[in-house]
Amino acid sequence: MLRSADTPGPGDTKTLSKTLNSSDSTESSPRIGIGVDFGTSNSAAAVYDGERIHLIPLEETAVVMPSATYIDKELKITTGQAAINRYVESNMGRTVELSAEILGEGRSTTGQIGDKGLPEEAQTQLIYGQSFIDGGLQGRLFRGIKRLLGNRNAPRLMVFDRPFRLVALITPLLVSVQQRVERLILTFESDPKAADHACIGHPVNFEGTEQGRNQLALTLLKEAYGYAGFSRQSLYPEPVAAALSYLHQYPAASQQTILAVDFGGGTLDLCLLKRFEEGFKVIGTHGIGLGGDHIDQLMFKKILFPLLGKGERWRRAGSDREIETLFPFEDYEELLLNWAVSYMLNQNRFTTPLMQRIEEKDEASIKFRRLYDLIKNNYSYLVFQALKDLKAELSSHDTARLDIPEIDIDLKVSRGHFEEIILPVLTELQAAIATILQRANIKAEQIQLVLRTGGSSLIPAVKRLLDESFPDKVIEHDPFTSVAAGLAIAEYRSLGAQAYSGPESVSRF
Repeated sequence: MLRSADTPGPGDTKTLSKTLNSSDSTESSPRIGIGVDFGTSNSAAAVYDGERIHLIPLEETAVVMPSATYIDKELKITTGQAAINRYVESNMGRTVELSAEILGEGRSTTGQIGDKGLPEEAQTQLIYGQSFIDGGLQGRLFRGIKRLLGNRNAPRLMVFDRPFRLVALITPLLVSVQQRVERLILTFESDPKAADHACIGHPVNFEGTEQGRNQLALTLLKEAYGYAGFSRQSLYPEPVAAALSYLHQYPAASQQTILAVDFGGGTLDLCLLKRFEEGFKVIGTHGIGLGGDHIDQLMFKKILFPLLGKGERWRRAGSDREIETLFPFEDYEELLLNWAVSYMLNQNRFTTPLMQRIEEKDEASIKFRRLYDLIKNNYSYLVFQALKDLKAELSSHDTARLDIPEIDIDLKVSRGHFEEIILPVLTELQAAIATILQRANIKAEQIQLVLRTGGSSLIPAVKRLLDESFPDKVIEHDPFTSVAAGLAIAEYRSLGAQAYSGPESVSRF
């Protein structure tokens, strides 16, 4: 059933039914508004019927769905939590064995001319490419695809022997969303076009440094939404949507100058707005590529790298003497930090040095054994999930346990240590807030309300930073669903744009 963001109960679907069957709507103003928040880590969807916001359960037991797509060897696609479950079941602990990709055959000649006047063939050889194939791989899991949308250098990703455009990896997830929206709406409306429209959320700035990345990313995103069945589309900035859902939820609130801080899995987005009796006006937006994924990578670097051999030395025989240097751990770092491609570490140039170092049989060899086991058994995703769980646990406890028995790691981590690790993130957050205030020529004390939303906004250090910057003015606002709710309202009120023209400066309710 639909879940209302206001007062959940059995009357929600009746309200929606009454709205859908009313006859006072026009083509330009839909009878309902549909908002879809395709996020870096999670996705959500909502419907607004003119009175109430209804959150749509995208999973069997949850409103929010992981933004995950799994493709198996037969190219069958699974999305959401089921995608993650299939990946874990088929890949975790599996020994990875890479083989070079065969491009074709080549024939050499003896240089002699045969009886028929043709060169004599000596032998046939296979020609190998530069890429490697994991023969035991049962399927590929894709998460965080949103982070790649603004990157012109990542147009296609290989899935077994086939190249997939980013659009093709996003579309199945959006199809799942559209089907759940349509299933519920068609309970009361027989028109097949009742669910063919949506307001698409987007960050203020997509990740990357290239010029035109926002336009590129939204072009791909709109294409994917179109293939998924959302043929009528509008666009709306995510932090403005979060603020809009708050204004709907608290129409009598007196605060006039509001800062919305949307800190999610891939981006940090902010907006400043002024509230009036007739609506609101956006006076500034700002966004940077900073989110939960970046925090997870920092945790991997600072907590796990030292336990996997970073900073240790190794000895090996030279031509006339023994050579001792630091182990070249930097060669492994990028692939370790990107779990989706860390299977590429299963090449002799990576594993041979590890085996040699393990043979030294000193205390540090235990660390290199951990790294070897992580690589050979494809534990990268498991490790990142353990780090995410640790991060969540430290949001409610002063200490938490990082337990990864597969690679013999069991240690306690304090919240204080975690906050030392993420200090660069907190510094960037503070700088982003200062930037938007400076651009709008507004001082911190002039802000009357700060809306804190997004999964990364739940981190205690983030809460504390905002509370110290804006004393007694910060509230938490639906961290995982505020954007979807605001997008549904934006579509109902025809606030979304048809094309992207840079960060919005003005919008009225």
